[in-house]
Amino acid sequence: MAERAETGLRSTRQRHAIERALGAARGFRTAQELHDELRRDGVSVGLTTVYRTLQTLAEGGAVDVLRNGEGEVIYRRCTTGEHHHHLVCRACGHSVEVASDDVERWAGETATHHGFTSVTHTAELYGLCHSCSPEGRPGK
Repeated sequence: MAERAETGLRSTRQRHAIERALGAARGFRTAQELHDELRRDGVSVGLTTVYRTLQTLAEGGAVDVLRNGEGEVIYRRCTTGEHHHHLVCRACGHSVEVASDDVERWAGETATHHGFTSVTHTAELYGLCHSCSPEGRPGK
């Protein structure tokens, strides 16, 4: 089978199904949620294959990887190759990619102040989106 250079993944029916499921997802999903969705759609794929594929896609920069409030690893198709952060709804998983010069400046200044170099960082914000927020619901 053909190998994709950017991800190191063989071109398989299962990989394509996982990539399609990620592309169709409104927000972040756990590997188990993706596996369940694929099975409901009639795709025969093992949970181990889902994990392995997600890991390889993450290593290649094709998916974003976060930890949710329960500590579970969650995945989403990355929509930009640029460094960014996420605003994630705790209720429905809807997410928005955000860039912030303030966060970047703060991270750099903090690292310099403490004598650190070659610093990387992640900054994720969790809240309720407009649809899930009591203030955002019609009639409230």
